[in-house]
Amino acid sequence: MTGLEGRSALVTGATGFIGGHLLDRLQQSGSVIHALSRRPGEDSRAHWHEADLTDFDAVRRVVASISPDVIFHLAGETRAARDLDLVLPTFHSNLVSTVNLLTAAAEASSAARIVLAGSLEEPERGDLAASSPYAASKLGASTYGRLFGETLNLPVTVLRVFMVYGPAQHDLRKLVPYVILSLLRGERPRLTSGRREIDWVYVEDVVEAFIAAAAADSVGRASVDVGSGEAVPIRSLVDRLVEMIDPSLEPEFGAVPDRAQEQIRVADVEATELAIGWRPKVTLEEGLLRTIRWYNDQLKLGKV
Repeated sequence: MTGLEGRSALVTGATGFIGGHLLDRLQQSGSVIHALSRRPGEDSRAHWHEADLTDFDAVRRVVASISPDVIFHLAGETRAARDLDLVLPTFHSNLVSTVNLLTAAAEASSAARIVLAGSLEEPERGDLAASSPYAASKLGASTYGRLFGETLNLPVTVLRVFMVYGPAQHDLRKLVPYVILSLLRGERPRLTSGRREIDWVYVEDVVEAFIAAAAADSVGRASVDVGSGEAVPIRSLVDRLVEMIDPSLEPEFGAVPDRAQEQIRVADVEATELAIGWRPKVTLEEGLLRTIRWYNDQLKLGKV
């Protein structure tokens, strides 16, 4: 039981990595699922609504027509490169869309809970510069989430999601799918130095955190961490994948330059458990094995 049985849930970003897994979980919970997208979806798990999240009037119409009990906002630009041409896309996709959705929900006064997808890339202190356009946009979105939650009395919770991995991550440029597919194809992955330490969290655990935040009677904190609580260097994770797939292949560490100002942070899992009753369950070893199996099956079917 999740507490969401029979309740209406609106999901943005439902065609994305986390969003697709969330649809599965909501379907299992017995929720009435609505999904908002720029293009009508063909996924039978949800009732689809067409709207551009940067168009406030369109967002307002959808929210008013559904009057959802819960809103999960996962849509947005996820590229974290330091490029100038990402400033406007991330501003509109991540910040404008969030403000539009929060404003529409506040006007509708219907949602029992709004859960926003934050990021580990957000600076923890105001005196720290954002490391990328993505980080700046997510920090701004979380700040607006706290404004609506603490000042405008909208029930908003921001889940600061750490490095998610798992099956069906369709952006094959991301580290885990890139390394897995390279090794399965007998290729040596070209990587950074691998020194950066990252808190990795399995996608199904992340989805359970969204469900827990939505079902919580009172969160008590504006933002909570969603991670494993353990930092594992990229090199160590890649070495594990090599051992699981093909120990004869040697990754090319240092072939790609390290990015500047990378965040090194570990999730405060204890505080999250106190706030929403959630903590991760899937170990890194088990999560990687499940992910390898999924991509191996997809590769055999010619789908990747």
